[in-house]
Amino acid sequence: MSRTRHATLRTNTAALTLALGTLILAGPAYAVEPTSNGQGASAEQQGGGDKTGIYAAARIQYSGAVAKGGGTGNVTSSDVNWTPPPCWYAPYLGAKDFKKEMSKDIEDKKNTPGMTGTAGAAIGEMQRHYEDEYGWTGTPGYKDYNVENDGKGMFWAAVENPDEPDYLKRTSCTDLPFWVENGDAPPPQYEEAISPEILAALAYQRMELPDTKVTLAPEANTKVNLPTWAWLDKAVFDEVQATAALNVPGFNIQATTTAKPVSLKLEPGTKDAVTYPASGECAINADGSIGEPYAKGKADQTPPCGIRYLRSSGHGTYKLRATITWEIDWTGTGGAGGDLPNGTFGNDQAVTVQEIQSVNR
Repeated sequence: MSRTRHATLRTNTAALTLALGTLILAGPAYAVEPTSNGQGASAEQQGGGDKTGIYAAARIQYSGAVAKGGGTGNVTSSDVNWTPPPCWYAPYLGAKDFKKEMSKDIEDKKNTPGMTGTAGAAIGEMQRHYEDEYGWTGTPGYKDYNVENDGKGMFWAAVENPDEPDYLKRTSCTDLPFWVENGDAPPPQYEEAISPEILAALAYQRMELPDTKVTLAPEANTKVNLPTWAWLDKAVFDEVQATAALNVPGFNIQATTTAKPVSLKLEPGTKDAVTYPASGECAINADGSIGEPYAKGKADQTPPCGIRYLRSSGHGTYKLRATITWEIDWTGTGGAGGDLPNGTFGNDQAVTVQEIQSVNR
């Protein structure tokens, strides 16, 4: 079959490929052990509900500081152009199980969620591809679903990221399920095949960072034109790690994403304020802390990290936002590794600013 014909088939079966993934992966996406708190606490999650078929094959395990309940964490990428993978190819089913799945009545498949008006024809062509060596240039077909090699490998199929938009899923991972021998890497044309780098991005997406509540002096209530010192002790926050792993027969990979705090940004919540330093960015110190604790006798000094409010907050408060920038990298199976975009996470704190009262005699 020519590549043009291949493209046509891919267009017709794109909905089928993703619908299969959606249908078979439906159900509880993750199970997570309870944690003691929500501030970067350790947790372990497993993708998949039951432990058979696609669940056993495509389940990704998460451990470390990951968001509870299987949802996205609270880290936000500083690169607006970076997004986690909307889908990926992962080990799906053995040959006999795949044949059983694809041998269902075509009329039943037409009612599969996500099917289009051309689904019937597309399913028929796809079955031929696996039943009678019907293929195309560069992608040969299979004879009887490759059952003679059952146990020696697995069919890989598209798996959707439940936390990413549908429009991204529709334009990615549109190839039909393909066979990979145990221990072999997927063919290079499948760039979205699960890899340490993809696992690192998924761990990044689910990473949970600790709250960013800075210590202030004066605490909560300050005065107009009085420098307010701000700092974070190293004991309050440290590096955070999250690991994603996929372990199936003949294919075991994992990646650990590590986030290290590098700076603190203060936003006073009003234009009538001055930050120290002027940029509002407080760098991390050599000992891993940020800023400097206030000590008696420093009232007239300029804090290395802090704020000076120029106007009273009246009967209300200013919403001080403290945001930590985290430098994020990853390491994975086989010595793989690299950098990911910096992440940010911040919290708001209410600050009351009062006028200094004076008495005229």
